[in-house]
Amino acid sequence: MKRPLASPLSFAFFVLFLFPTAIVGQNQPAPSPAGKRRAATAPSVPRPCPACIRAHMEFLASDALRGRGSGTADELIAATYVAAQLRAYGIAPGEENGAYVQRAVLHQPKLTAPPHLSFTKPGAAREPVTWTHGKEFAALQLSQRHFSGPLRVVNIDEDDSQVAGSIVLVLGSDRPRFRAKASLLAAAGAVAAMQAVSDEEAAHFQAGTAPLPSLPAEVEGQNPADLEGTFNLLEVSPDAVKILETLPENTTLSFDSFTTSEKKYTWNVVGILHGSDANLQHSAVLLSAHLDHLGVGQQVNGDDIYNGADDDASGTTAVLELARVLSTGARPRRTVIFALFGSEEVGGLGAIHFSQHPPLPLRQIAAQLEFEMIGRPDPAVPNDDLWLTGWQRSNLGPVLAAHGAHLVADPHPEQNFFARSDNYVLAKKGVVAQTVASYGLHPYYHQPNDDLEHINFKHINAAIGSLIAPIEWLVNSAFAPQWNEGGRP
Repeated sequence: MKRPLASPLSFAFFVLFLFPTAIVGQNQPAPSPAGKRRAATAPSVPRPCPACIRAHMEFLASDALRGRGSGTADELIAATYVAAQLRAYGIAPGEENGAYVQRAVLHQPKLTAPPHLSFTKPGAAREPVTWTHGKEFAALQLSQRHFSGPLRVVNIDEDDSQVAGSIVLVLGSDRPRFRAKASLLAAAGAVAAMQAVSDEEAAHFQAGTAPLPSLPAEVEGQNPADLEGTFNLLEVSPDAVKILETLPENTTLSFDSFTTSEKKYTWNVVGILHGSDANLQHSAVLLSAHLDHLGVGQQVNGDDIYNGADDDASGTTAVLELARVLSTGARPRRTVIFALFGSEEVGGLGAIHFSQHPPLPLRQIAAQLEFEMIGRPDPAVPNDDLWLTGWQRSNLGPVLAAHGAHLVADPHPEQNFFARSDNYVLAKKGVVAQTVASYGLHPYYHQPNDDLEHINFKHINAAIGSLIAPIEWLVNSAFAPQWNEGGRP
């Protein structure tokens, strides 16, 4: 994903609309039979504040924040706003130094020359071959400076999952289907996917004018990692494809690049509501979303600000509204952590930093619920329900549904959404971490028109409201979610 340049830090004025809410009752809903939903009807359950939700959305998704680009001053403004709201709600700062904003140091590698792809031709001569980015191939997406693997050739229609560790040449010229195929290959453990360009698209190879690709930033002190693992996308010229097709399967291909690095930053916001029960306060529930979006980018229909209203001002707003509700009335028995992550769009970097600097040890986090893209209903599920990524991986979703949550299984498993949000970072470390969403594959995704005009406020109000009682049950219970067999990534 493209990284916009950081914008100058300007003055931001934050207006918080506080509305009285009913006192949170401490009666826990009795569990229903597994798999059946029981609506919460207790009059003590507080309602969401539509004005508060609208106010958060109007600020976070405004043009004033210039799309909250990952690692930019605009992301820091969003973080400062969120921290102010948590303080107003009485949520304690999550940093040891008494701060809410957690700064992560990043290193941004930059290519200094076109990268190379090399292999050795079979035969007695064992002739080495080196291709150059912009001539025989072009890198569309890179997550690594160096990678290698055996060559595999598959047709775009083949169901081939035996590709772990391989660099896969996908035969077929349908670009949208190639992207979907590449996602499946990444989930199966492939290192990279390659696709041939058409003769018409090969002109830029002949001209040798392909721009240098970008590399993801890296969290200081950590190995490079992105949300879907280390995966790379290349396109190759028609002539290069002919050569690759003649190579024996499992011929080793090696990608190499030459880089420098510069320091930059991203920002998280972390607040904590310490539990009231001595036996449960060391078992925490993490409620999270990501602050950032794509910032300022390529102009589309005269608009170059990628506001990210659904992705993910909606999720950030959900966490803020849940923080407001849970801070009202009696303190939850369990500890609740509220985390808003920076730089999700460029590889979950804020979440990676958080995983190394949590306010409690990760082993004490019983569950993480990430909120991502809940600003519109998904027509693939009934009754404006929300869905949970990786539903079958743990018992968390079914148990929450049994306690009234309007949650169902992810209706788009082919999209591998479980591995495409910040929850995946903590899931890989053992935390039962899943994402709540209602993204219906709408056309505004990662476009400038993901703005307030295309938010369904009736849906987002109902979505947040439907989760209040089940989450109140979760933060006041001793329920410890577990991975199902084979569910932990």
